[in-house]
Amino acid sequence: MNFMKIINRLILCFFLAFSTTALAQNVVIDSLENELQNHLEKDSVRVNLLNGLASEFRRKDIAKMLEYINKAETLAEDIDYIGGKALAIYLRGVAEMNQSNFDKSIVQINKAKQFYTELDDNKGVSNCLQITGLINYYQENYDQAIEYLKMSNQMDKDLGITKNIPNNLANIANVYSIMGNYSEAMLYIEEAINSCAEKGDERIIANCHNNMATIYSEQGNYQLAQEHIIKSIYKFEEIGDSLSIAASLFNIAYIYQNQENYEKAQEYFEQSLAISKKFNDNRSIARAKGALATILIDQEKYEMAISLLKESIEISKEVNDQINIAYTLNNLGQSSLALKNYSIALEYFLEAKNIAEEINLPIVSSDAYLGIGQTYFKQQKYDKSLENTLRSLEYAETLGLMNAKRNANDLLHEIYEKKGEYEKAYQSHKQFKLLSDSLFNKESIQKIAQLENEYKYQRELDEAENREVELTSTVETTTQDLKKSQRNLLLGVIGFLLVSLVLGAIIFFLKLRHAKSKTQNIVMEQKLLRSQMTPHFVFNSLSVLQGMILNKEDKKSISYLSKFSKLLRITLENSRDKTVPLFQELKAIENYLELQNLEVNDSYQYAISVDDTLDQSLFKIPPMLIQPFIENAIEHAFKDQKENRKIDVQLEYSNEELICTITDNGIGVDTQKGNEKQNKKSLATTITSERLEMLSKDFKMKGAISIEDRRKYKEQGTIVSLVIPYIINTSN
Repeated sequence: MNFMKIINRLILCFFLAFSTTALAQNVVIDSLENELQNHLEKDSVRVNLLNGLASEFRRKDIAKMLEYINKAETLAEDIDYIGGKALAIYLRGVAEMNQSNFDKSIVQINKAKQFYTELDDNKGVSNCLQITGLINYYQENYDQAIEYLKMSNQMDKDLGITKNIPNNLANIANVYSIMGNYSEAMLYIEEAINSCAEKGDERIIANCHNNMATIYSEQGNYQLAQEHIIKSIYKFEEIGDSLSIAASLFNIAYIYQNQENYEKAQEYFEQSLAISKKFNDNRSIARAKGALATILIDQEKYEMAISLLKESIEISKEVNDQINIAYTLNNLGQSSLALKNYSIALEYFLEAKNIAEEINLPIVSSDAYLGIGQTYFKQQKYDKSLENTLRSLEYAETLGLMNAKRNANDLLHEIYEKKGEYEKAYQSHKQFKLLSDSLFNKESIQKIAQLENEYKYQRELDEAENREVELTSTVETTTQDLKKSQRNLLLGVIGFLLVSLVLGAIIFFLKLRHAKSKTQNIVMEQKLLRSQMTPHFVFNSLSVLQGMILNKEDKKSISYLSKFSKLLRITLENSRDKTVPLFQELKAIENYLELQNLEVNDSYQYAISVDDTLDQSLFKIPPMLIQPFIENAIEHAFKDQKENRKIDVQLEYSNEELICTITDNGIGVDTQKGNEKQNKKSLATTITSERLEMLSKDFKMKGAISIEDRRKYKEQGTIVSLVIPYIINTSN
């Protein structure tokens, strides 16, 4: 079962790695998505929201995570936001690591680290060091992994980022454990648990439960181990952390396997495998398949086990998981040996030995040498069997592996007997018996401890149940007494007063907010009216009229005066109403355009077109929304253009939105912005924009403005698109 212990720690480490960031709760995702929908401006705030969503989805949906990363990186590049770009690249590196693409991951992490270094962002650098440590860990570069993880941990301590420390400690402990340095590993695990106890972070607490479960499991105290793992699963479900749930399921399956409850073990391994498949985590998929195969080996179902083990190796080769390959080869060797396929078994054991010695896995080396010795013994090659079994015993004694020492001595006893070296055979058998007794005693102690804990656990449950019965009885008695007393009346009066006070406060607040909103609307409409009826506009119109009269242009002056007075009347009438019929607003716009043409001798060509499907008499809209943009086009679009000046107004109703498009063929909005004299935005346009924002809330309907230069469509001029809030007049 050494295989299961090591793989268990590997997977636990993999899932602990990312709990240094913000909580991945559904409420956080919903909040960020709402903010993103409301914040349409392409700035650093939007980049941060996109990166935040990518981070939150890292344990829920890799595809979603990558989608938000791509958007964040593109926008950060467009607005030259280096900090946002660095975070997007870092998260891409994390996503690649989640999918076991370590070469791609390290490229992204190094790139992010360079940006963070230039920005003097030590927190970002620390996060990059942590991920670099984990990548080295998965690639079996253990010394470098510890170096990077310790650097990250020290940097977090210096920065005062205490919430990252427990996870760094747990990761360091796992690396030491894989290296066989159990005393050092235990020190870091204990430090991590103590550190977790001081924090209030739900994920850190859940990870502490997982660590504690691992320790209790190794001590044979499976009752407490299961209890802590179940607590961790509940915590991870609350915060929506699917990857960590998979790790906890793997751990609890391992405990059931140790207890020889293979049905339960298989159930939980398969649940863990399903989550790993959802996240395309090939490394964990391979190890889960290998774990399922060990259950089949325990049940002597060797053919089925070999099939799963081969699948595990193929997937591990894709992600270059040499650790899993080495363990799986040993299991393939044992399965083949049980089926008496000695030559095939020998090939598997030799390959496992070579990999283990290359990447320094002494436990695997010990098991591989023992397997080679067993295979040569079955082939009656006793000298080769003796040589390899002694090597296995040497590793086992160095590592203090009692089970491995017992198995090696058992085989040595048989080898020495076959070779006729009976004294050595006796000594080996004697060692075998001593080790067997020690292991039996250890297992007995573990079982006694387990029974004792189960007894204590059951006793606590019984006591809790008795306390619950007593408490229920007390509550019922107290309730009856309260019914007979006058407290109910007092409580009722107090409750009524409190409810009245709360309702009064709510009503007052709603009225105040309504009044404030109404006042803001009135002020806004007054501002807009003043912007449309400025003294400049009135005096300019009267000057034009005076000029026509002096020039004896009687008909033209009468026509101009008629249109001017009509425009004044419509504007004043419309300003008094919250909404006006659409045809009435369009009539005001037409009068304004005709008046402008009379001033400059028909120098503007204009057209007002309405979609045939749109009934102008049914739709009512807020007044004075369209005219400011037409005025803006007349004043600014045709500065140096004396001929062929066109303004088109088009209204259409699509997808329950009333859309007005104002198009001119002038110099274009981008050119206007470049003109120093046009640096200030039109006052009427600004007021209309603010008013639309308020109308959207009032009408509970979308209202928006979009202004674009037509050069992007290879045309000349500006196009303004208004989404106008409306109501439909049902009285007609």
